[in-house]
Amino acid sequence: MQTIDWIILSVTLLFIVVYGVLKTRGSKNVEEFILGNNETPWWTVGLSVMATQASAITFLSTPGQAYHDGMGFVQFYFGLPLAMVVICLTFIPIYHKLKVFTAYEFLEQRFDLKTRSLASIIFLIQRGLGTGLTIYAPAIILSSLLGWNLNLMNFMIGLLVIIYTFSGGTKAVNVTQKQQMFVIMTGMAITFIVLLNNLPDELSFGNALHIAGANDKMNIVNFSFDPGQRYTIWSGIAGGFFLALAYFGTDQSQVQRYLSGRSIRESQMGLIMNGLLKVPMQFFILLIGVMVFIFFQFHSAPLHFNPNNVKALQESQYKDEYNGLERQLDNLADEKKEISMLYVNQLNQDYDNKELHNKMIALNTREKDLRDKAKELIKKVNEKAETNDKDYVFLYFILNFLPKGLIGLLLAVIFSAAMSSSASGLNALASTTAIDIYKRNVGNKSEKHYVNATKFFTLLWGIVAILFACVGTLFENLIQLVNIIGSIFYGTVLGIFLVAFYIKYIKAEAIFWGALITQAVVIYIWYKYARVDAIGYLWLNFIGAMLTIVLSFILQPLFNKTKQEETI
Repeated sequence: MQTIDWIILSVTLLFIVVYGVLKTRGSKNVEEFILGNNETPWWTVGLSVMATQASAITFLSTPGQAYHDGMGFVQFYFGLPLAMVVICLTFIPIYHKLKVFTAYEFLEQRFDLKTRSLASIIFLIQRGLGTGLTIYAPAIILSSLLGWNLNLMNFMIGLLVIIYTFSGGTKAVNVTQKQQMFVIMTGMAITFIVLLNNLPDELSFGNALHIAGANDKMNIVNFSFDPGQRYTIWSGIAGGFFLALAYFGTDQSQVQRYLSGRSIRESQMGLIMNGLLKVPMQFFILLIGVMVFIFFQFHSAPLHFNPNNVKALQESQYKDEYNGLERQLDNLADEKKEISMLYVNQLNQDYDNKELHNKMIALNTREKDLRDKAKELIKKVNEKAETNDKDYVFLYFILNFLPKGLIGLLLAVIFSAAMSSSASGLNALASTTAIDIYKRNVGNKSEKHYVNATKFFTLLWGIVAILFACVGTLFENLIQLVNIIGSIFYGTVLGIFLVAFYIKYIKAEAIFWGALITQAVVIYIWYKYARVDAIGYLWLNFIGAMLTIVLSFILQPLFNKTKQEETI
């Protein structure tokens, strides 16, 4: 990185933090600190909702996901627009009518305190883990880039987020996320343009997509009914719908964004905006990853993208063997570039040369074999090492191929995304702890007391998130880890809310024990089956929601009978 990159990165991050503090400090009551006095316009609600979900993990991991596996991950979001419609019609009117500070307050009014507490605790567990990951992801970047201690990076990033979230609460999160989304979308658009400009002059965008398709990177929709496949149109619509319904409808980090809206209509418009833009945005980010793959058909790529693993190999007895694989890859890259250029020239003549097509695929298969051999060497050096390097692909491209200034901008994109999602997470964790746990059990105190309590919990959860980030490790890739954690817990909470909204027959005892049993069963299913890909993890959302509803239906007559016997 050059001086200009450091200046752009530092100025961008400092501006966001200082702006957030100055614009929102001095909240006088709980409503202002948690709900921003319900003054947020619809377009800010929409941007804030998008920024909360679009963490650094999105921009760090998603291009790498597409580089290795293609566009199929976009199916994960196919159920989201439908979920936005359901939330707008059902969830938002009820939340606004009851004037709740958190989604879980509604559950006590519908059921009882222990059901509210159970949902709150499940949220605190999964969102605490998720917030730690949103801090950990960009920490990887600085750690790899500067060679600084990873834990120190976790602390520095977490501290930046804590400062303005502690100072201004929800309003600070909302106003900073507007700037963060502007930085994010500007940076990604510029990166896409740079990618296209660095492809061979002879290669049109259409033919670039043709090459991507020839290498199975453009398989957007998978109609397979195999439950072991993670991303299919069925898991995307069904599992993705339930995950989005749970995340946007019951996760306080999202609910708090639209509870701050000026009115029911403004909140609804903000969510509809998210529903219309989210899938195209994810498609665009994945497409950038596919373009990185095309870029490396004409430029040399490393044998392994994770510099930490490469360093360990270079200091081991397998150094010569690894260097030999690198030389084979260099020779293969020259051949791949030559064949790719010949194929492009044929495409420009409207001829899809099958012989060149097959050679190109064979070369990419050989390249994958070399990378697999490198991963085997990494395991020999350290059997606990994470050999999946998807999270480092886009980072490598940024650091090695972007012009001066743009490197700083792209790093600012990733940090802005990290700060936006982490701030929303801390804000929601603090609000839920203060309102659903602390206030409910402490009793009547002054407004200032609860504002200070919420600030204290912001600091506390910030420390917890930083500590979790310090012990976090890569698990396939970060974008999948976050969604796996969500899928384990979201289904149960969603089931509770669906019963609360739509099934008046079921009462408190039945839903509480049904949810408790369901959560244990879902964790077992994940450990036994989803963890080893016997079943796609997206289905855990559907299983959790449906099992909670079914079990509570089964249990309700038993509790009715018990109640009748007690009455007699």
